[in-house]
Formats: sequence, structure tokens, C-alpha cells
Amino acid sequence: MSLDKNTDAAVQSAPKSKIKRFLPVAVIALAFGAFIALGGPKYINLEALRDNQDALTAFVSNNFIIAILGFIALYGVLVAISVPGASFLSIFGGFLFGTVAGAFSVVVGATLGATGLFLAARSAFGEGLAAKVGPSMQKFEKGLQENEISYLFILRLVPLFPFFVVNIVPALFKVKLRNYVVTTFFGIMPGSFVYVSVGNGIGDALRAGEDVPLVGLMTRPAVILPIVGLILLSLIPVAYKKFSKRNQKA
Repeated sequence: MSLDKNTDAAVQSAPKSKIKRFLPVAVIALAFGAFIALGGPKYINLEALRDNQDALTAFVSNNFIIAILGFIALYGVLVAISVPGASFLSIFGGFLFGTVAGAFSVVVGATLGATGLFLAARSAFGEGLAAKVGPSMQKFEKGLQENEISYLFILRLVPLFPFFVVNIVPALFKVKLRNYVVTTFFGIMPGSFVYVSVGNGIGDALRAGEDVPLVGLMTRPAVILPIVGLILLSLIPVAYKKFSKRNQKA
């Protein structure tokens, strides 16, 4: 009799367990769908920044702390649901808050969002998916086993893969949450600083005249210098691959 009860309890708990596991991913998927359906992407571009610069600047001036916290929350949510074009939000951060406060907001928001996505992926898939993928993940797993912190930091610092991919893949392995958060926070700083600097330069250009065309902004030193930095940052993967091949041959 007791055996039957235990069997029934196990059968009933199985669906509940699956619902609990996949609920965070379902929430993320619904949030992403709602963002697209409500036309969210049309607000994350340079034209929207230019058209609403006065209202945004006035709000930040009168509500600086609230604006910072709201921006961090928004950035975190958009990163968590993997909305394309998060780099434009980094530019917004530089425009709204300047280089220092903007970079701080971007790094904190991105780290929170990436951590949320990491936990959701771990809850839903755990290590089972990595095992099914097989040989294609062996190299990644080997790098993690040799030095987890260094490998995760390189993945953040060297933009070999899209940001959302690097947010999810470590969740499929036995990566410590603490190491994931620390390497994300410090690893995204250089790239975030470049994008925020571009936003700060755009803000200076827009404030210099009432109607400055976005095309003309690219010739201003306050904008072009961070872009040069971004180009140099994008060349890191090339140098990294050559360095890795040279070490393998040696």
C-alpha cells in the first residue's frame, strides 16, 4: 500500500519539478516576445536618442539616482531576455550619465542580467545538454577545468562569441556562480567603457547644436576616438587566435 502511494507521489511530483525547472526560461521567452510585440526595438537606436534628448536629459537632471537605478534595472532585464542591440543601451548610458557613472551603470546592469540568464539556463538544462552536445563542447570544458576564472575572463574580455552565448554556455557546466559573476563584472569593463565613451561623445555633439545630424557625429574627436578603441578591441580575437596557434605548435 505504501509503495503505491510513493509511486503516485513520484508521478505527481515529476511534472511539477519540470515546471519549476523551466519556469524561469518560460518567463524570459514571454518577456522577449512582449518586448518585440510592443515595439521595444524601435526605442533602442541613435535616432530615438536624438529625438528624445531633451526629455531624457531633463529627467536625469531632476531624478539622477532614480534614473541610474531605473537604467540598471532596464539594462539587466534586456540582457536577461537576450534582446539584440544591448550595445546601444551602453551608448545611452554614456549620453545620460557621462563616462564614469554610465560605465558603472552598464557594467552592473549587464552583470545582473547575465547572471539571471545564467541561473535560468542552469535551472532548465543543467549539465545534461552539454553532455548531449558531445565533442563540440569538450574543448570548452577542458579550458574550464584547467583554470575556470582565467578561461571565463578571456571569454568576456575577448569578444569571440556573442554576449548572450557567453551568458548561457557556462551554465551547462560546473561553473561556480561566484566565478561567473566576478569574471563577467570585470571582463566586460573595457568594452562597456568604449561604448559608454561613444555615448558621452554623442551627447557632447548633440548638445553643441540644436539639430546635429547623426552622420556628422562620426567625425568628432569625442566620438571617433572611442570608436578607434572599439576597433582595436575587435582585433583582439584575431591576435588571440594567432597566439593560441603559435603556442600549440610550440
